[in-house]
Amino acid sequence: MVFIILDGVGVGPADEFDAVAAASTPTFDRLRKEGLYRTLRAHGTMVGLPSDADMGNSEVGHNILGAGRIFDQGAKCVEKAIETGSIWEGPWAEIEAQVAEKASALHLIGLLSDGNVHSNMSHVFAMLDRAREKGFAKVYLHILTDGRDVPDGSAPDYINQVEERLAAIREQTGFDYRIASGGGRMITTMDRYEADWRIVERGWKAHVLGEGRKFSSAMEAIKAQREENPGISDQSLEPFVISGEDGQPVATIEDDDCVVFYNFRGDRALEISQAFGDGDAFAGFDRVRVPDVLFVGMMLYDGDLNVPEKYLVSPETVSNTISEYLANTGVAQFACAETQKYGHVTYFWNGNRS
Repeated sequence: MVFIILDGVGVGPADEFDAVAAASTPTFDRLRKEGLYRTLRAHGTMVGLPSDADMGNSEVGHNILGAGRIFDQGAKCVEKAIETGSIWEGPWAEIEAQVAEKASALHLIGLLSDGNVHSNMSHVFAMLDRAREKGFAKVYLHILTDGRDVPDGSAPDYINQVEERLAAIREQTGFDYRIASGGGRMITTMDRYEADWRIVERGWKAHVLGEGRKFSSAMEAIKAQREENPGISDQSLEPFVISGEDGQPVATIEDDDCVVFYNFRGDRALEISQAFGDGDAFAGFDRVRVPDVLFVGMMLYDGDLNVPEKYLVSPETVSNTISEYLANTGVAQFACAETQKYGHVTYFWNGNRS
């Protein structure tokens, strides 16, 4: 028996813009005609996403196909936790206690968009509102621009929304809420499957050490890079650091600070979590300086490795996947994919277990 998972191959409108329908696919055509055949919906609530406006993605596809049934995906789990208030219990309560005791800064790192694949900006707004209510005086955002799960070129729209929210909080409270660093997701921080640790290293230097090309604002950073490299994608923007009038970074990550990595999807969150949490055993790159922080992920990114140790929202437990079923009945298996997808046919396919 062979499972062949073909990301992006689906049933479309069959017009001239439908690449699958326009291609020559004699084997597919024959199987549809002669074999057992049916279609499956791959988006929205049919695959455990919050609404039917949410497109499917490779994580969700492998999760649901491997499980053989629908369960709540990361975005929906986080939304439920915010609605019920359970997200503010556990590790977030630890953050509130540490900020109150040590006047710590809170750093929020993650993908800035509403694509609902790796993150959702509404979750960031919820944390900003909670931090303001609890009197957090220092909150800094380290943003990763998208252009992949949302339209390319849309990064300024998301940055403007965040800057408006931060400015309003500063005006109302006098607190220091600012963007501190950033970069494109495929260049900065969000590597996966240890394909290129240099991506995470760039993020570490920008977010933690405050090292990198300096700008007065995130918008200035994007504008300058677009002028220098017309057509550059949001996901390919070089890392940048926001500096004050004195030329120094507005915020670096220091001892006793609190850090939340707010992506809920695991594959591109795992390495930066290991950089913060692995101690002396970490070998991905030279971190130069490792601040003693309270690090919290949005969700559990790897249940086998227990990374991160602390997280805000518990994922649904997925048992009796097809792989588990076959293993328990003595059927040998072989899973194969190229580097960027091997975790999809293992980790995601196996109910988020490596």
